Amino acid sequence: MPASRPEATTTASPAADAPPRPRHLGWALAVLAFAQLIIAVDYNIVFVALPDIGAELGFSEQSLQWVVSGYAVAFGGFLLLGGRTADLFGRRSVFISALALYAGASVVGGLAVNPGMMITARALQGIGGALLFPATLALLNTLFEEGPQRNRALAVWGGAGASGLTLGALLGGVLTAWFGWASVFFVNVPLAALTIAGAFAFIPRDANAGPRRSFDLPGALTATAGITLLVYFLVEGPSSGWTSPGMLTAVVLAAVLLAVFGAIETRTADPLMPPRLFRNRSLAASTVITFVFFGTLGAIPYFLTILWQEVQDFSALRTGFAFLVPALAIAAGTQIGERLVTRVSMRAALLTGFVPAAAGTAVLAASITADGPYARIIPGLVVMGVGQGIVWTAMWIAASSGVDAQEQGIASGMASTTGQVGGAVGLAVFVAVANSAVDGQTGTGLKDAVVDGQQTTLYLMAAAMLIGVLAALTFRRRGAETAESTADSDAEFTAEPAAGAADSGDDARVGVGVRN
Repeated sequence: MPASRPEATTTASPAADAPPRPRHLGWALAVLAFAQLIIAVDYNIVFVALPDIGAELGFSEQSLQWVVSGYAVAFGGFLLLGGRTADLFGRRSVFISALALYAGASVVGGLAVNPGMMITARALQGIGGALLFPATLALLNTLFEEGPQRNRALAVWGGAGASGLTLGALLGGVLTAWFGWASVFFVNVPLAALTIAGAFAFIPRDANAGPRRSFDLPGALTATAGITLLVYFLVEGPSSGWTSPGMLTAVVLAAVLLAVFGAIETRTADPLMPPRLFRNRSLAASTVITFVFFGTLGAIPYFLTILWQEVQDFSALRTGFAFLVPALAIAAGTQIGERLVTRVSMRAALLTGFVPAAAGTAVLAASITADGPYARIIPGLVVMGVGQGIVWTAMWIAASSGVDAQEQGIASGMASTTGQVGGAVGLAVFVAVANSAVDGQTGTGLKDAVVDGQQTTLYLMAAAMLIGVLAALTFRRRGAETAESTADSDAEFTAEPAAGAADSGDDARVGVGVRN
């Protein structure tokens, strides 16, 4: 630390914005992990119910995709806003409010009687998820001290997410078969209510100390609208046509709005997304890594579902059980990732994750056939899944490293937003690649063509993961990595008091611990 700053510490003042440590920290972690479980469950639970939803509510084949896309567009568009809202209005408050919105939207979805009502419910669920995810991650990053304690908490949180992916597929198949499609929405209500009760009991109230920061409304409006239009363009483009008037209008408006957002952020005193956060090497690299992760590994479940249900004729329930192997491998990888970050380095963890993830994806590509046994693809699924789990834990640790407590929400929002955009880009590109092989095919020829397209796609995904390897190489080795994290923290805390003093005229305690 520079000698000229003897009054500043390298960590944020606990009184400034971090909540007090709860008496039962383990229970607080359980609540936050359960919230992540809910998000992960809902990611897959609707897929298996889509045919029944479409038939009963009168969706056309083309419009049915909006049961999924409506959620994806709203979730991706509101993540950045959700992260900053948690920072400014209290992470616990936003966490509870987001769960309430999620539960209410689920009720609307379960009661839907037409496509419009269903799509509206899914969009509201997406907004609820966009508020919940960064609030959950920010609470983890402020309740648990940076280092081994936080790394372990993020591993537990990541393992809950991996479990939720499998549970979603299984639960969706069971509920749809036994109770009808509406039950996949209604099940969220008791889960959310239980989590809200746990939050009131075990998560401490939001800290009130420190000056109130202004809300960047122009930045919030332009960023949310711009990102929403961009995700809409990426999701809808493959079916509507990339050069159709609607799609061109959407992408041009998105570009204009995001350019305006960038200009606003460089001029406002209290920006929604402070540009100086990009000087944090760890956070900047993590945004690239989340983009690559969701654009490649995050898209693989879609193709596996197509392979198992449409090519190999698996039932919804059997498909759920088929996801059990990769989910268990991912859960194991999340625990390995935490240990690698803590005991070796961030660089080593990310490299140890991306290399086997890419290798396992290539092995999976070589193993899939139209009628081969499930056991044939298990080696690829396991190797890929372990690597995926390692990267999952490490990239969220990277996104929080060296970030002030008062900005953990927006940091989480930045990393998760680039992830959602990456997922939309990856799915659009790789679906187009996979489908290019199936034009004009029918019967057995169609199934073989689907497999051929998926093999090409999986090989390209494995190659694309090399971008993640390059991003991982930007992290320093253990000794330099620690020193750089301290330097990043010092730089952020030096900049923040000046902005606070300009706005409030007081002693500017935002983002720095002051010893009295």
